Amino acid sequence: IDYDRAAPRGVGDVKCAGNYAADVKPAKEAQDAGFEIALYLDPKERKYIEEFSTSNLIAISKDKSTLITPKSDSILPSITNVMLQQIAKDKGLKVERRPLSLDELKEMGEVGACGTAVVISIIGSVTHKGERQQFNTDCDVLMDLYEELRGIQTGVRPDNHGWLHHICDKPLP
Repeated sequence: IDYDRAAPRGVGDVKCAGNYAADVKPAKEAQDAGFEIALYLDPKERKYIEEFSTSNLIAISKDKSTLITPKSDSILPSITNVMLQQIAKDKGLKVERRPLSLDELKEMGEVGACGTAVVISIIGSVTHKGERQQFNTDCDVLMDLYEELRGIQTGVRPDNHGWLHHICDKPLP
């Protein structure tokens, strides 16, 4: 499946309805082909990863020392991704936000999709032009990041960054 979700100097990096419409047909075709989610490459060279159709991509190096997430001017920035990057730094991981090629992705130890609704969803494989690349699904680093962020969100773990704001003393009905 060969589509672009966004283009340089377009509106891919802002939250607007048109960004989601561009993914309807590619997402349906990916699902019909047996895939749960589509992964977009850069529209210029078709070499660098942009993002999944519903979320950003994060990866952990095989030596578990570095979190890598693609850098592109045409992908929607994710507050969840930013928070996961900070938590990774807090835990002593190196964080790299940079172009990530599809070939380089094959060298990663753990791969996940991250976004507001899912926080992190583990990616077991990526298929491109009939070639399937399997990834480790026993993702202890990604799961640790997930548990830390969910713990902060639910108040079980301390919020050391001021991300949570109290908005109401009255309980909901």
